[in-house]
Order: sequence, then structure tokens, then C-alpha cells
Amino acid sequence: MNDARASDRPAGAEAGVAPKSRLVLVTGMSGAGRSSALKTFEDMGFDAVDNMPLGLLWALTSGQKQLSRDLAVGVDIRTRDFGVDSVLAEIDRVMAGGRIDVQLVFFDSSDEVLQRRFTETRRPHPLAADRPVLDGIARERQLLKALRERADLVIDTTDLTPSELRRMLTGHFNGVEQNQLTAFVVSFSYRNGVPREADLVFDVRFLANPHYDPDMRDKTGLEADVGDFIAGDPQFVPFFDALTGLMTVLIPGYINEGKSYLTIAVGCTGGRHRSVYVAERLGEWLKGETLSVAVSHREAAAESQGQQGAVS
Repeated sequence: MNDARASDRPAGAEAGVAPKSRLVLVTGMSGAGRSSALKTFEDMGFDAVDNMPLGLLWALTSGQKQLSRDLAVGVDIRTRDFGVDSVLAEIDRVMAGGRIDVQLVFFDSSDEVLQRRFTETRRPHPLAADRPVLDGIARERQLLKALRERADLVIDTTDLTPSELRRMLTGHFNGVEQNQLTAFVVSFSYRNGVPREADLVFDVRFLANPHYDPDMRDKTGLEADVGDFIAGDPQFVPFFDALTGLMTVLIPGYINEGKSYLTIAVGCTGGRHRSVYVAERLGEWLKGETLSVAVSHREAAAESQGQQGAVS
């Protein structure tokens, strides 16, 4: 299972059928980004409610009229009457009514990052008031295992900045119409690991490396002379033609599947030259295919992440 995958087609996408109201249940590991996600849903026009007792969910969604606005509800281990079985039962109950499109979104992150977030904010983990934070994380991960497996969408925020999380959620949920796909292209350094949210990963370390030219070492793939150097590699044109040819096959298939968001990661050794240039070129090509496209460079973003604040 990919850590960022789309759920079914948007409700009501069929011609002549009024769209259903949407209910997004936002859950996951404590500290993994649920609060930030609810703020984003609110900005997208959803009514956002945090820690609403599960017993009220059915009452809220079973009225005679449709919900006036799409609804995002945050539920986690602090929610009154919370339990994995009870959450899944409520989802099945609401879905059985046939009036509301229900999606379960699970937020996750690595244990190390979760521990750091709790340490930096000096908040106790809800399951580790009198024990180490990692004990609480391990216990919560075990408790929520079945909920994660049932999720329509799993988002790992380990390497995401708040702006990237916002862009990802907007791509998945903000007015996506039938036969539309939002593509996010990210460059990265293999030294720092493959982006966890990636659907497709391409390794461009076989291309000529500008790092070994003293005049280009401290530049990036955004600069013209670096781009010309990479594009001048005899292997670049055959590779890029093959890459765009593959995209020509994959994108219609993803759209037919109902996928609304695609993350493409392009990696090289340092994440500054080759991957940046290829990501920019691929983004330009995708825009030419009339897709909604955003391009980001992870290693550059990491330098400014401390100024943006952390996902919480």
C-alpha cells in the first residue's frame, strides 16, 4: 500500500447525479499532523470539528437533509468513546445510509519524528503520561493498526513541511472533478532517503553530475548553466523521452482508476543539481498535458523548514 493513495472517484461524478455530501474522518498517530489537516480542511470550506464524540456522528449525518457543507471530523485516542471497532462501525453505519461519501484519512509519521515533536513542544503523549514517549507511541501504533489498514488515504508527514501537507490535502479534496489529476513533483537527495509520500520514484544519478565542476558546485539545477550541462549529457534526451512516454501511459490509467493526486519523486546524490533540473522539466511537461502541477525541491525546503514551523 502506498503511503499516499487516492480513494474512490469523487461522489456524484456520474453525469446527472447530484454529488453527495462528504464526510472526512481525520485520524492517526498523535503528533502526526491531524490538527494541521483540520485547519486546511476548514480553509477549503469544510466544517471542521475536532474530538467530537462518536455517538454524535450518526445523529449529525442521519438527518432528513444533506449536510449544508462538507464535514471533516477529527477523531483520535483522546476522543470520548473512541475505539477502533467503534470508529469502523460508525463508518459502516453512515456509509450504509447511501447519502454521504465517507473517507477515512490516517496521518502517520516515523517514531523518531513523533518523539521529537512531543519533546520540542513539551507535551505529554496521551498514552505515556508516566512513561517514555516512545512507549506511548508504540502502544498507540499497535492500537491503531486496524484503523490504518482500513484508511482510504494514508499520509506520512515525516518529511512534509506544513505547506507541502496543505498542497497534498488540497490536491486530494479541494474541488477535484472527474478526470482531473493533480501532480506534485519533488526532487530529493538519496542521502536523506526517498520521500515517503512518493507514488513514483525516478533515480537520475546516472546523468553527468555538475557537482564536479567548480563553477557549478554551489549552484542548483534552477540555474541556466547547470541545466545546459545536464541537458547536454547524451543520455538525457533518451531518458526524458522515455520518462514522458511512460507518463503518457500511466496518467490516463490513474485518472480512470479515480486517482486524484500523484506524487512523483526525482532523486540524485545531493538533491541540488540533476534531480532539481529533471523535476522542473517534468513539471513543465506535465503542465503541457493540462494537469494541475506543483514542483518542490525537498533539500532546499528543508533549509527553510525551521522558519515555517512543524506539522502538528
